[in-house]
Amino acid sequence: MSAETADTAEPTGLTTGSADAASRRREQRGWYFYDFACSVYSTSVLTVFLGPYLTSVAKSAADADGFVHPLGIPVRAGSLFAYAVSVSVVVAVIVMPIVGAAADRTGRKKPLLATAAYVGAAATTGMFFLDGQRYLLGAFLLIVANASISVSMVLYNAYLPQIAGPDERDAVSSRGWAFGYTSGAFVLVLNLVLYTGHDSFGLSESDAVRICLASAGLWWGAFTLIPLRRLRDRRVTPNGEGAVGSGWRQLMATLRDMRRHPLTLSFLLAYLVYNDGVQTVISQASVYGSEELGLDQTTLITAVLLVQVLAVAGALGMGRLARVYGAKRTILGSLVVWTLILVAGYFLPADAPVFFYALASAIGLVLGGSQALSRSLFSHLVPSGKEAEYFSAYEMSDRGLSWLGPLVFGLAYQLTGSYRDAIISLVIFFVVGSVLLARVPIRQAVAAAGNPVPERI
Repeated sequence: MSAETADTAEPTGLTTGSADAASRRREQRGWYFYDFACSVYSTSVLTVFLGPYLTSVAKSAADADGFVHPLGIPVRAGSLFAYAVSVSVVVAVIVMPIVGAAADRTGRKKPLLATAAYVGAAATTGMFFLDGQRYLLGAFLLIVANASISVSMVLYNAYLPQIAGPDERDAVSSRGWAFGYTSGAFVLVLNLVLYTGHDSFGLSESDAVRICLASAGLWWGAFTLIPLRRLRDRRVTPNGEGAVGSGWRQLMATLRDMRRHPLTLSFLLAYLVYNDGVQTVISQASVYGSEELGLDQTTLITAVLLVQVLAVAGALGMGRLARVYGAKRTILGSLVVWTLILVAGYFLPADAPVFFYALASAIGLVLGGSQALSRSLFSHLVPSGKEAEYFSAYEMSDRGLSWLGPLVFGLAYQLTGSYRDAIISLVIFFVVGSVLLARVPIRQAVAAAGNPVPERI
């Protein structure tokens, strides 16, 4: 779709009629493809390759006591990856309010989405040059890429209320996650072929890993073209205030506005807590598997591939469960499973791939659904016309404020030298998050936001 068409698009809101319905479906299909594009970073880079590889690079640069010294600060090499993830989300916290304000004030989400996506894709592609003892380069590129994907997801998620009606958002959101997990699984198969057969391709193991990292950035950049072509910007009435200078003021205004919607704020707090646990499990699982359980890279790749395949079915299946039992109850059920997963992970024996695969299967069945339903549920709690700024706050919960989990994980390992202690410390996030979510009256929250209440929620 041309830029001229986007500039003259109708104001925010869903329309009816066969032509408009067809246009909306076209946007939805384009919207799915951003998950398809960027999920490869989350899967191949953040979950599988970068954690163990950056840890090995840091260990090769460490002193006799196992510490590296970025900026003169002593850091145990095994904690570097977790700390870099924490720094990346702090950077995202600084940038996201500015981006959310710009999107709402100008109505032009697409140029901002393109900028965030391609900065992240370029940083990921640059990981090809991470070799030797360049742990600082790896940490820097991780910070840039992880912050960029967080910023881009603010804009991506803000499209959901504009392209899907209240009764179809669970399904649309779940399909987006399913697209993402499909691409993640496909690229992991290619990664597995390259990594396990690196000798036959004339590559070292390090070369194969760096190619897998860089290819995720190329994939991210290439498939971002599809949503950029199909999604439309909606006109807004300009108020003359600069978005960059007002970004943090806009965030403060959003938080003050949320005080008028305390139930929306209550859901966001619950999501902040339990999703911090989810994000930490995703980012640290490969480090736990390689460093604590002694599993090789091939086992980790195939385990994450299993997660991706089952996550597609899990996202769609939990979407169907939500239509019967409601999104809130379905999410609460998934949080119980997450808690059991961590307890089982603590007792998982080393050098036992079969048990690790069983745990990966359980993660796959709840991962996509818990995230997709949380996103669609929040979309019902957003007042009309404030999608980007509210989703900016949501994205801070999703990625931008998910620094506490990695920090707790990294500190637990730094203090104890045990990844088992680090993994069990995350149980608190799921327990507290479940309690907070259970206390939110969702139907009342939707009505208080001024939105139609779906028949089942």
